[in-house]
Amino acid sequence: MAHFDNYDYLKTSNACVKCGKCLPDCTIFSINGDEATSPRGFIDLLGAYQRKEIPLAQKYGIAWFKRIFFYLLKHRKIMDFGFKLGAIFAPLLYQATKDGNSIQPRFTLPLVKNRIFGGIAKRSFLNSHSEEICFVDSKQSQKTRKVAIFIGCLGNYNYKNVGESLLVILEALQINVKLAKGQKCCGAPAYFTGDFASVDTLIRQNVEYFESFIEEVDAILIPEATCGAMILEDWKHFMEKDLELKSRIEKLLPKIYMATKYLESQTNLVEILNNIEQNRLKQEFQSPKQTFTYHDPCHARKVLGVYQEPRKLLQQNYQLVEMEDSTACCGFGGVTIQTERFALASKVGSKKAKMIEKTQAQFIVAECSACRMQLSNALYQANVEIPFLHPLELIAKIIKENQNK
Repeated sequence: MAHFDNYDYLKTSNACVKCGKCLPDCTIFSINGDEATSPRGFIDLLGAYQRKEIPLAQKYGIAWFKRIFFYLLKHRKIMDFGFKLGAIFAPLLYQATKDGNSIQPRFTLPLVKNRIFGGIAKRSFLNSHSEEICFVDSKQSQKTRKVAIFIGCLGNYNYKNVGESLLVILEALQINVKLAKGQKCCGAPAYFTGDFASVDTLIRQNVEYFESFIEEVDAILIPEATCGAMILEDWKHFMEKDLELKSRIEKLLPKIYMATKYLESQTNLVEILNNIEQNRLKQEFQSPKQTFTYHDPCHARKVLGVYQEPRKLLQQNYQLVEMEDSTACCGFGGVTIQTERFALASKVGSKKAKMIEKTQAQFIVAECSACRMQLSNALYQANVEIPFLHPLELIAKIIKENQNK
């Protein structure tokens, strides 16, 4: 029996006293009001399942199309080929949105209707550069730093400019890069859906790969909140009963960071950005700072405690306009919510879109491509023309503008 096959759901269910304190903070319950989808209700259902009082609709409750998707996540070359085909044929059904970061249907389509999605890169981020990128000759300086990038699936295929922006920033910092091309999906989509066999495979493959180069780099940077939370928190929880692999994961963790956390705390990027702003202020004719509002991804703020760092970096050159509740979930919810329960995601996204619109900010920003896909669609459906950008994109924009002067 695999280490993940004998989870004691009854123990979890019995530990919950059903007090209801979780209800006010539950994203889905706030718009659905069904106890079965509340935290305490769902936990109670898990206990009932283990007591054999109720069956699952199907094995693991995982639809066939999700199994195909999780298979692709374990096979990067097949995924690359699939997205190449997508980039070729997508223009027949989709066209770029005004900001160029997403694609919208040319006409109403079955199932997806008029939803917009992240654009499909003709060439993935990982396949667009050599694996070793040297911005400074390490032979000339013993203090030269080097970081690896774990880009995440959405950043690799859909929001490629996130990775490109990170490279611009690292070049400005004179930090060399290992584009970790052997990386696989972090496992989050399969983990949240319950395909634990796929999760186990992906974690083992990634851990073995990370171990092969971890001594060569100062850090592994992750510019995605969901991937960051999965790797920094959920990997070790999933491997709780596999002590040997859990120990190997824990040895890797001290060198793994969310990208903005590393850039804010371990580099002089704040100083560089501040110097750029001070030089701007010395100019005779100054345009006012552009404004942004920040959405806190659940996995960044609530899981990893990362929320001040991106704000501090951005506020060197942009003006922050906080929305009503930056911590309110965007409603992305994972593969199942985005496919079989999208009506719920849409309701949550609509509430967040109204908060963003009220700020009248020029940009909506978050360090999470899942939030970006969800909220870009929510804003599009609400006819709110505020572009969604990753914090690294706005920072790189400032650096490039300064270089071009």
